[in-house]
Amino acid sequence: MSVSSEIDVESVPPATGRPGAPVDSRRSVYGPEFWCAYVANTALMVAISLMYRYADFVLYLDGTEWTVGRIVGVGMIGSLVMRFFQGFGIDHFGPRKIWLGSMTLFVVSLLGHVWITSVDGPAIFLLRILYSTSVAGAFGASITSVSRSLPVARMAEVIGSLGTSGFIAMALGPQLGDYLCGHDTLTRGDLNTMFYVAAGLGALSLACAELATRGEARPRRRRRPPLVWLFRRYHPGSVMLLGVVMGISFVLPTTFLPAYTKELGIPRTGYFFIVYACTAFLARLATRRFPERVGVKPMIYLGLAAMVVSLLTYLPVRSESYLMLPGLFAGIAHAVLFPSVTAQGSSAFPNRYRGLGTTVMLAMLDIGTLIGAPLIGGLVQYSKTSHLPPYPTTFLVLGIGATAAGVIYAMSNRRAKTT
Repeated sequence: MSVSSEIDVESVPPATGRPGAPVDSRRSVYGPEFWCAYVANTALMVAISLMYRYADFVLYLDGTEWTVGRIVGVGMIGSLVMRFFQGFGIDHFGPRKIWLGSMTLFVVSLLGHVWITSVDGPAIFLLRILYSTSVAGAFGASITSVSRSLPVARMAEVIGSLGTSGFIAMALGPQLGDYLCGHDTLTRGDLNTMFYVAAGLGALSLACAELATRGEARPRRRRRPPLVWLFRRYHPGSVMLLGVVMGISFVLPTTFLPAYTKELGIPRTGYFFIVYACTAFLARLATRRFPERVGVKPMIYLGLAAMVVSLLTYLPVRSESYLMLPGLFAGIAHAVLFPSVTAQGSSAFPNRYRGLGTTVMLAMLDIGTLIGAPLIGGLVQYSKTSHLPPYPTTFLVLGIGATAAGVIYAMSNRRAKTT
């Protein structure tokens, strides 16, 4: 691309909003549209957290932890494909179309699981791909919708505020999952009810998303440079590695915690998610303005430290009450790390490509899940065959990996300052 072409690209105004309007970093973003988005995200996250019992579904169909890891990992392929389209789609079509289409697909993918009878055929993998694709689209569109055209510190604040809905949902969804599926004799009727309830919550989220985006301005049609060129020019650097690490760490409690507690003879996971959600909610509110006051990078280091501690505190768990300790530190890590990493990565892109920037960072989370689900399942399975304590071995390996990623990030920042 020539120099003159680059100048033309740089002169294009943001994709939404009044062309040429200055961005006021102090303007109120907490209007009716935000709160409709908040309710939509809450309903979606309750449904997703209800799917933390997905391992029970796979195990009921005679699968193993390795089977769970493969299905969840393969499902992330759909999410990654969606990210590739989404980076262009949100900026070209607007968040509204992507959001509503994704929520419709979410409901369809959940209802399709009612007819699954085997983990050996392609159907369950296809439905998981559709499920992950829809979640990717909904998250990327909702985050872009509420945070576009904001500076990095304010963007971290707004993403964090929207994310508190997820913590509320995380306290409710697992309790609902325990009520529906947290008993010794699990039936197919229990599992089908779980999918029906999750689909109903998805329909509620769809309705609220429609209200949240009803007044959205249509994006301007204009020539766009190639995505590869955009990524090479604006890529966020080593913070992308932290996105992968977050994806790996998040998939542990959301997919494998029920299997871990079942191995310990603990039938319910409610304590963990109540503490996780409450801690994350309070930590998110308490640190909402910290990125503006102390910067984003100190928040990232704090979140990484809490993540490593949470992985290590799984080791002494012997009863349901012990789950509160890893839940405490996991909640802090999630509350602090996600908005900081997402904001730093996406802010590397200019406002008119903020949809692409958000998509890139969420794609890193998806890659972490794609790697993490089969990695954790494989570590557990390998440890069993090697006569090692399966889950303690897994927690230690993940803790060492997260620490190494933090060191790489710190070194790359130091190198960037000296150049």
